[in-house]
Amino acid sequence: MQSTLSRRIAALEPSATLTMAAKAKELKASGRKVISLSLGEPDFNTPQHICDAAVKAMQEGKTRYTVSSGIPELKQAVCKFYQSRHGLEYKPENITVSNGAKHCLHNVFTV
Repeated sequence: MQSTLSRRIAALEPSATLTMAAKAKELKASGRKVISLSLGEPDFNTPQHICDAAVKAMQEGKTRYTVSSGIPELKQAVCKFYQSRHGLEYKPENITVSNGAKHCLHNVFTV
């Protein structure tokens, strides 16, 4: 008898985005000019001020999981950004901060 979990695992396929990213990397290595739109990952290193802020946060003990919709200060900053940049007003309770598009879309479609 096969469990539900093992059936699901057996049905898993490689990530299409990771497969595309690997192909883009391979083509770049062969000298081809490639603009990869596969991963939502920048093609530059994390700016130093962001690295410094991350270190500071860890030194302050901010090393645990946060609420799943994002920390209140970040959600408030997102609201301020959209207000100042685009003139749009949102409330923090209408903002969700996720760790990536796939995770966020999974949450949306499983609701």
